[in-house]
Amino acid sequence: MRNLRRFAIAAAIVGFGAVLLGSWTRINGAGMTCPDWPLCHGKLIPSMSDGTIWEWSHRLFAFSTAPLVAIVAYLAFRLRACLPLLRPLVAAVAALFLVQVLLGAATVKLGNSPISVVLHWGTAMAFIASLVAIAVVTTIPETAQNESRSVATAANSVSSLLLATTIAAFVTMCVGAYVSSSGAGLACLTLPACAGHVLVAQPAQQVQMLHRTFAAITFVLSVVATIVVFLREPSRRVRATAAVGFALLCTQVLLGLMNVALRLPTDLREAHAANAALLFIAYCSALSFSLVRGLERPRESSLS
Repeated sequence: MRNLRRFAIAAAIVGFGAVLLGSWTRINGAGMTCPDWPLCHGKLIPSMSDGTIWEWSHRLFAFSTAPLVAIVAYLAFRLRACLPLLRPLVAAVAALFLVQVLLGAATVKLGNSPISVVLHWGTAMAFIASLVAIAVVTTIPETAQNESRSVATAANSVSSLLLATTIAAFVTMCVGAYVSSSGAGLACLTLPACAGHVLVAQPAQQVQMLHRTFAAITFVLSVVATIVVFLREPSRRVRATAAVGFALLCTQVLLGLMNVALRLPTDLREAHAANAALLFIAYCSALSFSLVRGLERPRESSLS
């Protein structure tokens, strides 16, 4: 179990590194420094001038994820009898990795169009979330002895709130990727409305306000989920990951405000994207730990 958990976490970390490098590459205008795929200017190792090093490094990280995914799949196959949930999770990881590779090629072919960037980013985050879920599932045998059936009802409400918050965070993140890749980051220079209006006509302003609307929904859900978790959830892991998620959300709001106030400096744009990814991962972790507790209870019932 430990080896599977370690390799799943390692694959998630490398995948996260690839996501950050991809975001940094695009934000710095180097997204098309390798105009072909899978080679770069027809070479395995091209000249690293003019920002090519960023795009090439992004591809190197993405390639490095492949052997880790293969090891995770192999270890999960060996443990499939102990943890049946590993089968759909590993299938999801393998499918998402394949789709992500194809989307990487499509993004190059489409010249980093906003839709291709959003699909590429969203699939990458779903891939990382699946790896996180695998790592959490491997903790079931270690924690099953300490669970209690008396918290089942509370766990259901907690899981539902965490699921809603996780989905809202994912949608907000994807809409934010569209805002960034479409050049709509400065379409609205006032807060909370756009040029003094909530309803706007220009497409760039509409997508910016859509992003802000989902951000507000995520914040409200996060506040409610955090309160419910600390009132009704006894698991320290759920509490800790939910608290981290809420802290990252507060940081994300601050980064968003600073980006608008300072007119999108490159470093802040990358920090905003990286923090959004970490926020989503934190809530995925909290949700996974919460669901794992729910899955453990039927086992307790059969043993009692």
